[in-house]
Amino acid sequence: MKIQKKQAIGENLLYLMVWAAIILVPVLNSQMMSEMHVNLENVLIAWRQIAPYLIIFIIHNAIIAPRYMLRRKYGKYLLSNLALIISVFWLVQIYEDHLSDHLLTQADPEALDAYRKASFSNLEMYWSVVLGFFMTGANTGIKLIYQSMRDEQQMETLKRQNLQAEMDYLKYQINPHFFMNTLNNIHALIDIDSESAKSAVIELSKMMRYVLYESGREIISLNRDIQFVKNYIELMRIRYTEDMDIRVEYPRDLPEQLSIPPLLLIVFVENAFKHGVSYNHPSFIRLTIEYADGRVTSTLTNSRHAAQSVKHPAGIGLENVRKRLELIYGEKNYSLEIREEEKTYTVKLVIPTLHA
Repeated sequence: MKIQKKQAIGENLLYLMVWAAIILVPVLNSQMMSEMHVNLENVLIAWRQIAPYLIIFIIHNAIIAPRYMLRRKYGKYLLSNLALIISVFWLVQIYEDHLSDHLLTQADPEALDAYRKASFSNLEMYWSVVLGFFMTGANTGIKLIYQSMRDEQQMETLKRQNLQAEMDYLKYQINPHFFMNTLNNIHALIDIDSESAKSAVIELSKMMRYVLYESGREIISLNRDIQFVKNYIELMRIRYTEDMDIRVEYPRDLPEQLSIPPLLLIVFVENAFKHGVSYNHPSFIRLTIEYADGRVTSTLTNSRHAAQSVKHPAGIGLENVRKRLELIYGEKNYSLEIREEEKTYTVKLVIPTLHA
């Protein structure tokens, strides 16, 4: 709305400057002709001849163009515009006829001079109407340009709102998916180790704080997101045996201002635990996070077991991440590679950092 108001002010200022220039031209012209002082008499004559066009412009700009042209009622616009121009110059013609009846009946130079001073136009009715149409056409063109700018701005605003709504939808789809997996893990721990289950509930409460409050932001510190992933991994370690090899490597000196969209990395880690870990076979998860030249590279490799790959295809998490990445970065500003081999599954994500 603020941008639209600024555009409306800019449009009105443009009209004001144009009409100020038109009104000042007779003054400057009079001064140039006399070289000494402004001939007020000639200036008033010129202003009198400008007056009908100014009246037409004010009515057209304030009433006819917004009511008909901008609402695409073209027939009514043409008729009302024609009626306005003809009416104004018809009244001018009546006034001119009245002057001629009183002043031009005498062959007196003073009478002719008085007529010249009082006349609103020295053009034929036809040319006055043509000039009126030219002026209202220019006014309409400027209005359509500004209207197009406002429409484009509204479309951009709606597009951003739709994108934000879609990103929020995708992000909040991940949240219940995350909690469901974590609660299932705690449920399994209760029968195995009740003390560990209690510790897991405390850790889960900390993670819920992040998901419910901090993940609602558009961007989050990379350090905070890595810490969240580490907390999740520590929570998952409790559930699995020593045959599970989990390694996380990342720079310890990352600047705090480095930011990324929240809940991107956790989806890959969740997917690795869900589809790459087996109680019957040795399993591993290796997560490496690197930062260089304004881009974050996350590489996650996990073990792949044939039975699990068939039984558990990748869920909505990875699809949601892909959609979110396209909405945030566009199709060409990020890289997401998924490589499936016989015994390993690798996801490599490269994204630019964001700024608040």
